[in-house]
Amino acid sequence: MNYSLQLGKISGIKIQVHWTFILIIGWIVYVNLQAGANPAQLVWAVMFVLTLFVCVLLHELGHALAAKKYHIVTKDITLLPIGGVARLESIPEKPKQELVVALAGPLVNFVILIILLPFIWKIGIPDIDNIQFTDQTNFVYKLMIVNLWLAVFNLIPAFPMDGGRVLRAVLSFSMPRVKATEIAAKMGQLLSIIFVILGFFYNPFLIFIGFFIFIGAQSEVEMTRAKFSLEGKYVFDILMKDFPTLQKRNTIKDSIHDILNSQHKNFLIMDENTPVGTLNRNEIIDALSKGLETSPVGAVMNPGLISLDINTPLEEAFQLLQGQSNLVPVFENGVLVGALDYENITEFILIKTIKETSFKESNKIGIS
Repeated sequence: MNYSLQLGKISGIKIQVHWTFILIIGWIVYVNLQAGANPAQLVWAVMFVLTLFVCVLLHELGHALAAKKYHIVTKDITLLPIGGVARLESIPEKPKQELVVALAGPLVNFVILIILLPFIWKIGIPDIDNIQFTDQTNFVYKLMIVNLWLAVFNLIPAFPMDGGRVLRAVLSFSMPRVKATEIAAKMGQLLSIIFVILGFFYNPFLIFIGFFIFIGAQSEVEMTRAKFSLEGKYVFDILMKDFPTLQKRNTIKDSIHDILNSQHKNFLIMDENTPVGTLNRNEIIDALSKGLETSPVGAVMNPGLISLDINTPLEEAFQLLQGQSNLVPVFENGVLVGALDYENITEFILIKTIKETSFKESNKIGIS
């Protein structure tokens, strides 16, 4: 995730904090100052927020380590003002596996709660009138309550919360995954509307959370539909056999000529008959702005080639190429036979979705 500071690695997983995390610290300080907190209480409040986000990190690690059990790699965990995000390379497709991974996060919060209980028994529950400001007398109690809230909130059966994934996993035992996703997403969007309405009357922050839930739910539906559209399809089904190339000895000026005289935006850079890199429109413009018009494209190309086999499942290629804007060479038995890019796959998904929608609509008309 862009604009994030890497804090280190745990079990090979990158841990990073987004720069907007500073906003939550600033907000806590502002709210406490407005309420009349003294310097010591401000320090306790900031310590509480930092400790809370350690709990959030442990929650996300719960998901990541459960996914690791099923050989699913977690790319990174990012801490945000609204919580944490663990980026898995893929979501478990089997309902049982998704159920385990989804429940692992809230389970961590319940474990933290249980660990804190003996301290509460020893210290005692603070007076309800004495918890407005955080201090040594209520720190543990508030941390326990927040972990309980995190666990329960995340188990709400609606996307994009963990409970939405639990609901989808349970529904997937008896119905197609796409249908289960749509039901969980609709639950999420209904919840988001409730949050927005409550935000206008109680806390504006709920409006922000509501928009986050709505977008997250819609994104999950679109991703699941896309993957469903690609099932049973392979790279050879949408392979581009006619694709733009440049020899690495060609100049930036040559590539500009090709851009102006065609619709080409991405090029495969060749050394005779062997692909050695890629070059896209933005990289060409950047080179031009640096006065490299006469430089060979081999000097400014992106040498980090990703390649695919012609028999690679299209769903796997879709996951691999997410975020990639360059052409990817496709080989068959070691021989270059074509190219593919992310836009090519998304166009295939769009066309297939439109065809399926039109087919359903025509059937409805026929039935009526």
